[in-house]
Amino acid sequence: MIKSCVVSGLDGQPVIVEVDVGAGLAAFDIVGLPDASVRESRERVRAAIKNSGFDFPIRRITVNLAPADIKKEGPSLDLPIAIGILVATGQVKMTDQLARAAFVGELSLEGTVRSISGALPIADRLSAADDIDYLYLPRGNAAEAAISHEITVYGVESLGQLADVLCGETMLEATTTDVEELLRADHTSDMVDMSDVLGQQAVKRALEVAAAGAHNILLIGPPGSGKTMLARRLPTILPQMSLAESIEATKIYSICGMLPKGQALITSRPFRAPHHGASSVSIIGGGAVPRPGEISLAAHGVLFLDEMPEFHRDVLEALRQPMEDHVVTISRASARVDFPACFQLVGAMNPCPCGYYGDSRKQCTCTPHQRNRYFQKISGPLLDRIDIQIEVPRVQYKEISGRSQDEETSAVIRQRVQLARQRQKQRFAGNPYSTNAQMGRKDLERYCQLTDDAAHLLAEAFRTLGMSGRGHDRILKIARTIADLDGTENIALEHVAEAIQFRSLDREEFNDF
Repeated sequence: MIKSCVVSGLDGQPVIVEVDVGAGLAAFDIVGLPDASVRESRERVRAAIKNSGFDFPIRRITVNLAPADIKKEGPSLDLPIAIGILVATGQVKMTDQLARAAFVGELSLEGTVRSISGALPIADRLSAADDIDYLYLPRGNAAEAAISHEITVYGVESLGQLADVLCGETMLEATTTDVEELLRADHTSDMVDMSDVLGQQAVKRALEVAAAGAHNILLIGPPGSGKTMLARRLPTILPQMSLAESIEATKIYSICGMLPKGQALITSRPFRAPHHGASSVSIIGGGAVPRPGEISLAAHGVLFLDEMPEFHRDVLEALRQPMEDHVVTISRASARVDFPACFQLVGAMNPCPCGYYGDSRKQCTCTPHQRNRYFQKISGPLLDRIDIQIEVPRVQYKEISGRSQDEETSAVIRQRVQLARQRQKQRFAGNPYSTNAQMGRKDLERYCQLTDDAAHLLAEAFRTLGMSGRGHDRILKIARTIADLDGTENIALEHVAEAIQFRSLDREEFNDF
């Protein structure tokens, strides 16, 4: 009986590999709801055992994967199946250490152990088991798995090496990972910086507010105004990831097989920019076997939807629930899986199909009907969930010809954002959230105290702009964030005025954009 683990959703599922080698016609059967990749392990295991110098039994081999009512998928069971056969044939002795160990790994035909997906979720799940103290897995996954400090991790290179270790002929050094050192390292890309963007001070301010309060933002402007350039620099001003955020992001990338080679932990904010032709499953997640989509890959980072109206309507509407709940539930007949969806949405769009409505240099060729139809691709309920909506005007020549040294760097802006986030973290201590964008109605009443003139301005704006109740709450959240950037407890008139500017492009305003 060999212990192992497979990935189920975002977590690990322990598996017991039982091997019986008995008399009868030569056969090799695997039972216990294996998928195609697990069934194919018969040929990999057979060749790996022979090419590692061991004898493969020409007898009837039955491998049972328990529990038998849970589907097993992936090649990570190759290694425990091979060890099970070696133990069943007496080529490796069952010892106390082997009995308290778990094995995961894919085998090549020559017996080397290849890297797998989901090493961190597997290690986390096995570390909670009372009867498992050791984890043997591919060397390429050892640093990632060692993030879980509750289990001793050993990285192996081949089946032969592992057999020698289990027989006591050689020793392996346990793998350790200094998580604190990884978090201290600043992995923010040096390739992009907010100082690269010349001009657009109002939009930079909007991005700073969005970063400080984790607000969603929509950028509307003609082609070439810098919408994409600005969006790609938003992660550079976001606060450093916490340990919990890094581990959750690492798990998602690990189970998708997208963790960069040689990197044990995701420490920089993800930035995902799917094409507008992407399907609902690729964005939201799903499939016959539920897998994370782009909104989960962007967890604790940025999801950038360029040319937002060109996305399929069903894709955009499917974003509404994850934007509110910060989790997406994928339900299938065989499984129900929850994936994180705590992303920050950045949308970009033109003011009309041709892109030049309201532009000072090029004349728009669209009819009013075409413009209305273009904006109707984004529904009112979805638009209501985007906190900040701001125009990105064409850049003037005097701004392009200016000196970039005069522009604030991402590091400077990031310091202000981090201070604002710290104020929010202290304010929401004890709650499951820590940003203004996640405040509920009771939080608004408690933490968004307005001065008299600020309350009067908000009431006037609510009446004249025809806001919804959600739009009113969004303005309060934005104003709270602006006040946090200023370091003040009460929300003043100037905070509400600036917040209203960031919400002035509601549905009624689009026709006059």
